[in-house]
Amino acid sequence: MKAIYRQIAVCVTAGALAFGTVTTASASIPFFSSSKDEVPSLAPMIEKASPAVVSISVEGVQVTRQQVPEMFREFFGAPNEQVRERPFRGMGSGVIIDAEKGYVVTNNHVVDNANEITVKLIDGRELIAKKLGADEQSDVALLQIEADDLIEVPLADSDELRVGDFVVAIGNPFGLGQTVTSGIVSALGRSGLNIGGLEDFIQTDAAINRGNSGGALVNLRGELVGINTAIFGPNGGNVGIGFAIPSTMMDNLVKQIIEFGEVRRGLLGILGSNVDAGLAEAMRSPSNKGAFVDEVVDDSAADKAGLSAGDIITEINGKALSSFDELRAKVGSMGAGAEVELTIVREGKEQKINVTLGDAGLPPEQAKEMHPAFEGSELSNGQDAAGNAGVVVSSVEPRSPAARIGLRDDDVIIGLNRQRVNNVSDLRRLVEESKGNVIALNVKRGNSAIYVVIRPQ
Repeated sequence: MKAIYRQIAVCVTAGALAFGTVTTASASIPFFSSSKDEVPSLAPMIEKASPAVVSISVEGVQVTRQQVPEMFREFFGAPNEQVRERPFRGMGSGVIIDAEKGYVVTNNHVVDNANEITVKLIDGRELIAKKLGADEQSDVALLQIEADDLIEVPLADSDELRVGDFVVAIGNPFGLGQTVTSGIVSALGRSGLNIGGLEDFIQTDAAINRGNSGGALVNLRGELVGINTAIFGPNGGNVGIGFAIPSTMMDNLVKQIIEFGEVRRGLLGILGSNVDAGLAEAMRSPSNKGAFVDEVVDDSAADKAGLSAGDIITEINGKALSSFDELRAKVGSMGAGAEVELTIVREGKEQKINVTLGDAGLPPEQAKEMHPAFEGSELSNGQDAAGNAGVVVSSVEPRSPAARIGLRDDDVIIGLNRQRVNNVSDLRRLVEESKGNVIALNVKRGNSAIYVVIRPQ
């Protein structure tokens, strides 16, 4: 048996995985067990990484609202809408990314609508966590706990991952307690799964099941390369196709939540599509992958940087792009004002363009979180017809709460309770300060100035 194990070790060393030691900036991790025969094992690495992975349990109330038909409101004096509350409990996983400050990252869907969040450490301690912020489109949430002797997991650059790299998933499937599975990176840049608004997933065959959401995907150095978030399979069971949010994308979002308490999503300002072999040949591009620019929005970040319709974007910050969806996810996870270098192909020639990303504002789901009356509206930074800064109501869904209070497409909010509103951040802060009281929005509609009043319910 000793000879067989030696032979396996040699064969693997010649391939992708070298048993022995892996040296990091902080320590060398041996890939042998402590037994006398030195059997190849991932145990030493897992022993270092697993204390940073926690179990999360949540309790909350799910609120559903249903519009009451007009005939019932008119004849029976029924309210405009029927509100139902349903208590729920749930479980998931999380990863400590900063031991000193107690930061724990998990999936948004694990803690969404939770009134109480409990984090259980591997040593058995249970702590109440505070939710610092979340991003529904990328399914990332940041929690904070207060405790001594926490252990964090170091972050890897997920952009350096390659298909075939070995990875290990650590989480809390089915509430069983911490569980470890292993596999490889099956694919990169996965999108079009309708899991979230921004999709740039790592696909792995490491077994991921319910309860693994928010757990860690680590490399063989014990570094975090992804946050496990979803599986693809019948009846919710594992069939060897799991997905994780890349650590670099997560890190960009978490830094924004820490600094601003919210995600200030970057905006490039283009409409586009994926590149295939036929389009690449027609546009004389040397690459059959990338993001094709169908249209550049006037006065956007892309317009100011000199991007043009017909350009093919093949790299972002020196990293190759596989699709338009990947570009959208990477840009969307970067903060407004971020500096980005794009490699493009124009008329068969490659060139570099530097872009300062704009501010994407608030999508409908985040507008609702700011105040229920804004539900159904999309808000972004902009200006009125006279050039004054404000918050542009990009769109309003028919019969939504935003429509019912009187907001319309292309309205520009320039004030709240006689205080100036220059951007979405101003609006969010003033709404927060005014909660529980009447809110009077000063709105520019074309050349007219009106007030839209939101009364407490």
